[in-house]
Amino acid sequence: MSKLKFSISMSLDGFVAGPRQSREEPLGEGGESLHEWAFVTRSFHQMQGKEGGETGVDDEQAMAWSENTGATIMGRNMFGPIRGPWGDEQWKGWWGDDPPYHTPVFVLTHHAREPVEMQGGTTFNFVTDGIEAALEQASDAAGDGEISIGGGASTVQQYLRARLVDEFRVHVVPLLLGGGERLFEHLDGATADYECVESVASPTVTHYAFVRTRSG
Repeated sequence: MSKLKFSISMSLDGFVAGPRQSREEPLGEGGESLHEWAFVTRSFHQMQGKEGGETGVDDEQAMAWSENTGATIMGRNMFGPIRGPWGDEQWKGWWGDDPPYHTPVFVLTHHAREPVEMQGGTTFNFVTDGIEAALEQASDAAGDGEISIGGGASTVQQYLRARLVDEFRVHVVPLLLGGGERLFEHLDGATADYECVESVASPTVTHYAFVRTRSG
């Protein structure tokens, strides 16, 4: 089975998305501010097909987000705001014609849908039979690569509770959102399985890397 990892930005009060998520504000009110440290890096610029961007500690951490990633898993809310049956299936994600994943993406959902092939190597596949089935399919697609959990908080929590995550990075931004989706809750003690192996900081964000030290 391929290595399962995630990399996520979090506010100082523990939120990875702000309150009142909507089509207009998919990360909730104030949530986009959690990622400003990454938006200015050279790695993020390259991911968007642009030139320029800042180098240094934050750029190295942004680069690690997609390093050796062969497939991605995400929850349905991360893919889009639609609830229930897909309807006319016009929605193809928040990211336009060329999403930043550039890998096969496996979307957890209760409603079947045909795969959606996008530009740049991203194909959204819709998995209706749970997190372990999605992980198995992602592992087959990843080949020698690793699998990244693209979010959101609920999906990350499900994989942590199941003791399936091998390593993760948390980027703590000195920002207080006051509400939204917390990362480290409903975990049934799963965080005791991990050890912090790296802590580095820039003026705008502190980066922590954790690896699993026991199976739980």
